[in-house]
Amino acid sequence: MKALTQTSFLFDLDGTLLDSVYDHIAAWNSALRETGIDISAWRVHRRIGMSGGLFTAALIRELGHEIDEATQQRLSTLHSQYYNERSSSVRALPGAVKLLEYLTAQEIPWAIATSSHMKTAGPVLAKIGVDPAKHVVITRDLVKYAKPDPDLFIAAANALGVKMEDSCVVGDAVWDMLASKRGHALGIGFLSGGYGETELRQAGAYRVFEDPADMLAHIDEVGGRR
Repeated sequence: MKALTQTSFLFDLDGTLLDSVYDHIAAWNSALRETGIDISAWRVHRRIGMSGGLFTAALIRELGHEIDEATQQRLSTLHSQYYNERSSSVRALPGAVKLLEYLTAQEIPWAIATSSHMKTAGPVLAKIGVDPAKHVVITRDLVKYAKPDPDLFIAAANALGVKMEDSCVVGDAVWDMLASKRGHALGIGFLSGGYGETELRQAGAYRVFEDPADMLAHIDEVGGRR
C-alpha cells in the first residue's frame, strides 16, 4: 500500500496569524486621505490581502479615473509608513504561536506567504515566533505576482521542498482561497480577517475555522499529524 503524503501548511500572515487587518485598513485610509483620495473604509477592507498593484487597480475602478504612477508610489510609501507606526501594538491572533509550535514539534512543514513586503512584515514576525533566517517566509518582494495569483504559495511550497497540491493554504481572505484553488491546493479559511464563512467557502475553502486556536483544536481533521 502506498504511504500517504504528509500535509504541509502555507499560511497567510495578516488576519491569519496576526490580528493586523484593521491596522492595515487604518494605514491605507491615512495614506489615501493624505493623497486626496476619498474612499470608504469598507471598500478598503474588501481589498486587504491583494498586492499593492491590484489594490491600486481596484481603487481606479472604484474612483472611475486613473491614478498616476507618482501617486501610486506615494500611496505605497505612506501605507508602509503608517502601518509601521502602528505595528508595535499588533498582536498575534489566539493560538497562532501554539499552532506553529505544534506543527514544528510534529515535524510538519509550514511556511508564511504574505502579500506584504518585508519592510512591513519583517518587524511583526517576531510576535508569532517567526525568524526569516530560520523559517520559510515568502513576501511580495520575492515573487512576480501576488494574490489572487498563487505565486506566493507556490514559492513557499518550493522553499519547503513540498508539492503545492499536497499542501493546505491557510488564509482569512477570499484572495487566499482563490490563490489556493489556482495552485491546486486545499484551502482553509479563518474568520479572523473579517470575511464570512459563506464567502470563504464560495472562494474555495474546504474547512473554515474561527482563528488559529480553533484550527489547532481540530488539527487532526485537516491532516495535521505526522
